[in-house]
Amino acid sequence: MATIFSPSAIFSNSSSATQRPPLTPAPPKTHLPIPAPTKPPITTTLLASTLAATILSSAPTVPSLAADYPYQIYYGTAASAANYGGYGGNSSKKDSAEYVYDVPQGWKERLVSKVEKGTNGTDSEFYNPKKRSEKEYLTFLSGFRQLAPRDVVLNNLALSDVDLQDLIASADNVSSEEKKDDKGQLYYVYEIDGVAAHSLISVTCAKNKLYAHFVNAPTPEWNMDKDMLRHVHESFKTVGSF
Repeated sequence: MATIFSPSAIFSNSSSATQRPPLTPAPPKTHLPIPAPTKPPITTTLLASTLAATILSSAPTVPSLAADYPYQIYYGTAASAANYGGYGGNSSKKDSAEYVYDVPQGWKERLVSKVEKGTNGTDSEFYNPKKRSEKEYLTFLSGFRQLAPRDVVLNNLALSDVDLQDLIASADNVSSEEKKDDKGQLYYVYEIDGVAAHSLISVTCAKNKLYAHFVNAPTPEWNMDKDMLRHVHESFKTVGSF
């Protein structure tokens, strides 16, 4: 029968073989179970979705174009050249105003002389200082009780405005229509789409006068500011019709 020797007895340097108790093997490692991944509760998911929606809804929105262009009301008197008070006229006298229109903030007034008022009837004008050809102005003529046909009115306006003549001659499209406000005031509305420029014109008769309000802009400025320019165009009214 084979003899089993203890490892300590074989490798010991002592002359007397001293037996040591056998080594006890280390207990096996215990493996803890790994729990399977679980989905978050439905209430937690809903809460997170609601919070995300609230954050998005409370984020600042892009301001509208109208907010980018605050306006001030201009009160025009349509005074005759003989009664004209010189450069600047009586435009600040609200009580004597015959018409109104909106002016974009930052635009400058071009002072109209008596000579210009007497020759082509220009009563007021404002322009964009960054691009002087982007502007609005009003002309008036006395002795008109009612509007002539639309094409006749436009042709007569062009007779005293060389720039308008050129714009009509080179226009891709010229449109016109009739509009009435809530008080029955009749307006002719023209839109001239030219290659190099765009024009909006509103014409009406009141107090035995013909009023024509013009909004002009080169094509690049028109493409950038068309909403603002349309607002300015639509703001024109004679006193008593607003």
